[in-house]
Amino acid sequence: MGKPIVAVVGRPNVGKSTLFNYLAGSRLSIVDDTPGVTRDRLYAESEWRGRPFVIIDTGGIEPDTDDIFLREMRIQAGIAIDTADVIVFVVDIQTGVTAADMDIADILRKSAKPVVLAVNKADHVGGMPPEVYEFYNLGLGDPCPVSSVHRLGMGELLDQIYDLFPPAEGEDEEDPDIRVAIIGKPNAGKSSLANIMLGEARTIVSDIPGTTRDAIDSRLQNKYGHYVIIDTAGLRKKSRIEDSIEKYSMIRTLAAIERADVCLILVDAQGGPTEQDTKVAGLAHNAGKACILVVNKWDLIEKETGTLERFRREVAERFSFMHYAPIEFISAKTGQRVERLFERINKVYTQAGVRLTTGILNDLLSEAVAMVPTPQDKGRHLKIYYVTQVAVRPPQFVLFVNDRNLSHFSYERYLENQFRKNFGFEGTPIRFYLRERERKDL
Repeated sequence: MGKPIVAVVGRPNVGKSTLFNYLAGSRLSIVDDTPGVTRDRLYAESEWRGRPFVIIDTGGIEPDTDDIFLREMRIQAGIAIDTADVIVFVVDIQTGVTAADMDIADILRKSAKPVVLAVNKADHVGGMPPEVYEFYNLGLGDPCPVSSVHRLGMGELLDQIYDLFPPAEGEDEEDPDIRVAIIGKPNAGKSSLANIMLGEARTIVSDIPGTTRDAIDSRLQNKYGHYVIIDTAGLRKKSRIEDSIEKYSMIRTLAAIERADVCLILVDAQGGPTEQDTKVAGLAHNAGKACILVVNKWDLIEKETGTLERFRREVAERFSFMHYAPIEFISAKTGQRVERLFERINKVYTQAGVRLTTGILNDLLSEAVAMVPTPQDKGRHLKIYYVTQVAVRPPQFVLFVNDRNLSHFSYERYLENQFRKNFGFEGTPIRFYLRERERKDL
């Protein structure tokens, strides 16, 4: 048995995301006064009384609505309810019981899942507020008054959740997962790719740019391995970020890149690679992440002899700063070549984790310097005494030299090419650091 799953549900704007963030211990969910901000499920891990568990934040449930987003949010919340071991139903003490609350309570009773009723915004310290008793009408047991903003009643709430967990016996250590972030500009097909990789509709898909505002973690196990797929908000140019929600989304996307092992950088085949694409890719490159350039919507391109190779050259030229990244052509809509991505993900992840012995590295260094002598300035040659690897993901090497000012970017690129030629490192940046040896060590 894995970790218990707790779903936080309720109608829009009752404080679910604030409660989720408290339980998760960090600002993982967008918090805003605009109803409908949290559109997709969010996942986080937490712990109470020594028991780790997974929390799912959901978009608000609106049982009867024609709004496309609210309707999709209801579907997403339904998936979370189906997945959960315990459900935390959040209501608002300030508005009292609403018709929507009654409808959601009916849905939860039909699910037959254990439910904790959290009456939020009970901001006064003391006994049970009289307004709480109204919520007994929902038929979900004893209400638990809390204030997610002021962090009141959280211990009692967590105790109630803990008491409803399934037995802990037989829980195994989780297998290591490869964390894969799907990044790119808006409307490149990130959510569609996440959905087809996962095999179910985990994120809302529409042709309105910017639909996915949060980064969403979904665990996946298939014949290729164990993964966490992170679908991210599309990055827009800063000048086009007009409201606070978009700002939060950009921060979330950058954070998703930071915690990923592999980044899939989506490029829209119809529009071709753009400057914004390279900026998104640059974030992953600078963060030292293993990367795959994924050209999506390839099924919509009219083909003739040489079309693929011409497009591959165009992509390679545009992304020349990350020449190490393999290029894949897919269709997230039809599933064309999507399965091949898992093989690529495994390969670049493995390559990013390669660790080489100092002896092997220095043998290669000697051969490289013999073939192309080190640069010189005013009669002084750069001397490289030895090299050692200090880290992985990305692979990082320290070159001990006599004077770092004698080095040149072009020679470091030459050494990088020699390392890649002999050791691979496909899909991952590699870093070189120059360190001058102390005179006493020479």
